[in-house]
Amino acid sequence: MKKFRGVFLKNDKEIGLMREANRIVSRILDELGENVRPGVSTMYFEDICRARCDEYGVRPNFLGYQGFPFALCCSVNEEIVHGFPSKERILEEGDIVSFDMGVEYKGFHGDSARTFGVGKVSDEAQKLMDVTRESLYIGIEQARPGNNLYDISAAIQSYVEGFGLGIVRRFVGHGIGSHLHEKPEIPNFVPRGLSGVPLKAGMVLAIEPMVTLGTHEVEILDDNWTAVTKDGSLSAHFEHSVAVTSDGPRILSLSD
Repeated sequence: MKKFRGVFLKNDKEIGLMREANRIVSRILDELGENVRPGVSTMYFEDICRARCDEYGVRPNFLGYQGFPFALCCSVNEEIVHGFPSKERILEEGDIVSFDMGVEYKGFHGDSARTFGVGKVSDEAQKLMDVTRESLYIGIEQARPGNNLYDISAAIQSYVEGFGLGIVRRFVGHGIGSHLHEKPEIPNFVPRGLSGVPLKAGMVLAIEPMVTLGTHEVEILDDNWTAVTKDGSLSAHFEHSVAVTSDGPRILSLSD
């Protein structure tokens, strides 16, 4: 596999395998979203995730990754990412819940995330989800050969901050391929003093804005995984795995 500036460049066959991995992820996320409602425990979604991975014959790539004990990251309200599914955590009307998951298929990885409202949510919560989702697509539009990696970051940052929302800085997107996390890191803001990387066809990027109603500052709970907003404000998370191609960005994590 070729490399450019430490970033693996995938060929058409490898991108095809990643497309299938991500298609499976998207279909599972579809089903999770269809089951979001008040009164459901978050462990219910972990059970769906594992059952569908068994049916598709794929490995949930989060399970056991650096010791993470679940196949699904399930983060509610102020939880940003890496939340644990739990039989005790019951979704309530007005909550928002983020699902982040991935699978390994024939040696290649898929990774995607979405945030859903539980029943009727507040106008603020809906705005947060809408802006975060739209910022993802605005960032994806910059994933073109000849652009710089930080063109993605700048597009997301400009859009989100234009609505007065906070951008999480501690967690960023990443390259993806035969490993779940590869170079480059993809921040949702433009870091000071760094030059970024020119984008080349064959790069595959997991772009994932994490946005809050308040501060960007983060705390980690006692489970050593769950990241929450320091001020307790709501957080939303959307992610797609995207191939950089000569024809422009190609979103891999779609169901069709």
